Amino acid sequence: MIGGGQLARMTHQAAVALGQSLRVLAERPDDPAAQVSPEVVLGAHTDLAALRKAAIGSHALTFDHEHVPTEHLEVLIAEGVNVQPPPQALVFAQDKLAMRRKLAELGVPEPPFAVVESVADAVGFGDAHGWPFVLKAVRGGYDGRGVWMIDDRAEAERITAGQLAAGVGLLAEQKVDLKRELSAMVARSPFGQAAAWPVVETVQREGQCAVVIAPAPDLSSAAATEAAGLALRLAAELGVTGAMAVELFETHSGELLVNELAMRPHNSGHWGMDGAVTGQFEQHLRAVLDYPLGSTRPLAPVTVMANILGAPEAPAMSMDERLHHLFARLPEARVHLYGKGERPKRKIGHVNILGDDVAEVREKAERAAYWMSHAVWTDGWDPHGH
Repeated sequence: MIGGGQLARMTHQAAVALGQSLRVLAERPDDPAAQVSPEVVLGAHTDLAALRKAAIGSHALTFDHEHVPTEHLEVLIAEGVNVQPPPQALVFAQDKLAMRRKLAELGVPEPPFAVVESVADAVGFGDAHGWPFVLKAVRGGYDGRGVWMIDDRAEAERITAGQLAAGVGLLAEQKVDLKRELSAMVARSPFGQAAAWPVVETVQREGQCAVVIAPAPDLSSAAATEAAGLALRLAAELGVTGAMAVELFETHSGELLVNELAMRPHNSGHWGMDGAVTGQFEQHLRAVLDYPLGSTRPLAPVTVMANILGAPEAPAMSMDERLHHLFARLPEARVHLYGKGERPKRKIGHVNILGDDVAEVREKAERAAYWMSHAVWTDGWDPHGH
C-alpha cells in the first residue's frame, strides 16, 4: 500500500485477519501504518525507485491516497506490477477537472463548473453563476485544503492571482444550496463483482468530516437506491477496483449531485469496521486481490462514527487515561486510534457506536469523540464523582 497514514494502518489490521501481510511505503518511520506494519519501505510516493522497491514481489499494489503520479504507475504496470485501482481510473480521483469532464460526458448530475486560467475567468464565473462560488485546486486538495469559498470580486482576484502565480491549476464550481452531504461507498473487483454499503450522511465542520451517520436518516428508499446505483455505475464505467466513495450533495429539492470521488478506503466508510458484516478495509483487500466480496449488511439499525479531532490544546490527561474513562462510562464505544500526535483539528482517531435510535447514538458518539479530544464531558459528567 502506497502511503503510511491511518487508512493503511487499518488496512493492515484487515490484512492480518485474511492471512496477508501489508507492505507499506511510508514517508516517516512514525507514520500510523509504519508503526504497526511488519514491512515498511521509507520513501516518497513521487519517487519511482521507492515505488519499485515497495512493489517487489507483491500480489497487488494499492493506495491510501490518490496522489501517486500516474506515469510512474504506468511504468510499474509495464514491469508486471498488479496496480489496483489502475491509473486510468485513479486519474479521476486525482484530477478534479478530468473527473468533472468525465461525469459530464456520462450524463451524471453535478454542479456547473468551468476551468479557471485567469482572474477574468474567476470573476466571470461568479458573475454568471452567482456569488459566492467554490474555487478548487484541480489536483492535490483534500479535507478542505485546496478549496476556497469566493465571496466577491476582490477575493476572486486575490486568491486566483496568487494560486495561478504559484502554478496551481484551478476549477470553479457553483455553490450548491444543499440540504446535506451524503456518501455512497462501493467496492469493485477486477472480475467485475461489486457491492454497495448503505448510503450515509456525512456532517462536515470547517471543511472537515466530523460525523458519519449510517444509514443516512430519512433518506427515501428511491434516493438511496439512486445514490448506490450511481456509485456502482461509476465504478464500472471508470474501471475502478477496490473501495470507492462517491461524495454527494443532496439539494432541498431532493436532487443528488456528485461532489468528489475517492478511490480508496474513505472516512465516510469507517462506521463499517464495527457496523457492517464486512468493513471497507477488508472489502478493499478482497477487491484488489480479486476475492469474492463480503456482505455489506449493517449489524445494527444505526451506526454513528465520530472523528476524534485534535483539540486547540492537547489535554494534560494522557490518551490512555482518557480511554480508561471512556470505556468506564460507555462500554459499548468502539475506539480506533491512529498513533498520531495531537494537533488542532488533526484526525487522531474515531469512535463508532451502534444502536437503535439515531439521536441517542449520535449524541453518545459525538460526546465520546469530544471526550477523547478534549478530556471534557460535554454534559459536565465528573468521572471521579461517580
